[in-house]
Amino acid sequence: MKSKTLTYILITASVIFWGVSFILTKELFLTEEHMTVTVLIAMRLAIASAVMLPALALTGRLQRIRKGDIKWFLLLALCEPFIYHLCETNGVRLVSGSLASVVIATIPLFVPFGMWAAYRKRISPMLILGVVLSLGGVFLMLNGEIGFQGTALKGLLFLGGAVAIAVVYTLLLVKVVDKYNPLVITTWQNIIGLAYFLPLALAFDGSQIALLSYSPRMLALIMVLGICCSTLAYAGYNYGVRNLGASEACIFNNAIPVFSLIAAVLIGQESFSWVKVAGMAVVIGGVVLSQLPGKKERP
Repeated sequence: MKSKTLTYILITASVIFWGVSFILTKELFLTEEHMTVTVLIAMRLAIASAVMLPALALTGRLQRIRKGDIKWFLLLALCEPFIYHLCETNGVRLVSGSLASVVIATIPLFVPFGMWAAYRKRISPMLILGVVLSLGGVFLMLNGEIGFQGTALKGLLFLGGAVAIAVVYTLLLVKVVDKYNPLVITTWQNIIGLAYFLPLALAFDGSQIALLSYSPRMLALIMVLGICCSTLAYAGYNYGVRNLGASEACIFNNAIPVFSLIAAVLIGQESFSWVKVAGMAVVIGGVVLSQLPGKKERP
């Protein structure tokens, strides 16, 4: 019981961190004109790696990757943080943070489809209905808040790509989640992801790095994104997958938009909108509806 309570606490904290991350990312793009997607992600991963690698090493909790698992870690890092963050951060740059969080909250809808493709798990009719309802909610938010503009639709395509790669990540995660400490998995993901991102950032956006303000506010936002959102949140989620199963852990993502909207309103980035709340409710309702047939099997 104690272990299950801890699992719920950690995965809920992950959801809160991820919900806030959309708003903090948007804030950096709004306040730092020279901030680019690759530079922001590289900074997040560099801070996360610089904090967690020494901490795990000093406490004796750092596990080496077994030879047979190297391929899984390379694939995990390729999915998240590399491809996922490229898609998600580009999406946040083009649409509001709260809308981005709603799209990402549809991930639990599509994990069962991945489970069917990989493990031939059954797909229920209620799941299909939930997908349709949730996608309708996303478009309700899009139409009511920012209109069907080219940049907004491009942002949705990026976010859709993030959802797809998150499903692949979840399916890959089950290969290693029972062998390593969740913090260790996250730390190695961030280190490998940084190795993927750093050449990209230097090659395409290196000239922008010197033009950033490096104000206390900017550095604080990146620290929160790097430590809380890129490290602690993933560790909590990985812990949840290990103890609850992939499909069950994904369900907690339903609450991400709630925390995103609260954070956006509190810092004045977005205003309260009944259309936005209605669209969000439709999305979450669709996700909940998709879970009604009963508990999903653990992969």
